[in-house]
Amino acid sequence: MVIRKSNRELALMREAGKIVAHTHAILQDNIRPGVTTAELDALAYDEVTKHGAEPSFLGYRDYPASLCVSVNEELVHGIPGPRVLNDGDIISLDFGAIYRGYHGDAAITVGVGPIDKKAQELIETTRGALEAAIAQCRRGSYLGDISWAIQSYAESRGFSVVRQYVGHGIGRNMHEDPQIPNYGPPRRGILLKPGMTFALEPMVNVGGYLTRVLDDNWTVVTDDRELSAHFEHTVAITDGEPEILTRL
Repeated sequence: MVIRKSNRELALMREAGKIVAHTHAILQDNIRPGVTTAELDALAYDEVTKHGAEPSFLGYRDYPASLCVSVNEELVHGIPGPRVLNDGDIISLDFGAIYRGYHGDAAITVGVGPIDKKAQELIETTRGALEAAIAQCRRGSYLGDISWAIQSYAESRGFSVVRQYVGHGIGRNMHEDPQIPNYGPPRRGILLKPGMTFALEPMVNVGGYLTRVLDDNWTVVTDDRELSAHFEHTVAITDGEPEILTRL
């Protein structure tokens, strides 16, 4: 069942979203060669707790950190640690916050120093796929319209869309119904209505769409070890324009 949020619930999700957006801005300002992924995780924890919230991921199914940090061929769920960022890397940061019982969730991918042309095209395409998906978040559209927007945008630019991992509903729980695949035909699935809230998260690869999980049982990498990028926003359906809850 898809949960439609009340005005009070949406207000709390807005606050959670602002905290997520602020934390992402701080993290992005601190990405540079020589920084470790553990340092970014510590920074995320400090920022979210400073604003009276909790990190959504810490302890979720025993996940050991506040931030998911995925570098280069790592797609999602990379565990922060001693890894040092280098010029030319691309890094995906996935972060969520709980404010008074409600979640916000967002992800970005950025370059570390100068990056090559293909990596830049991948990042721009994945960001564009998210914007195309958000544009479909209107009353009267269908869930499949979101999926098709992501797939058609990415594939028309020569990239592949990950199929094993999906976007999701969000609210009092980090993962709620419905699941939102990043591929599939339009005009299918549930009809979108005001009060629905979704975490949309296209994951796009340079190579094929297959992935596998590393021995830590968390970090997901592309099967062919080609680059991957990930963008995400928490979005609310309204009577008019979609409301992006995790954008400053």
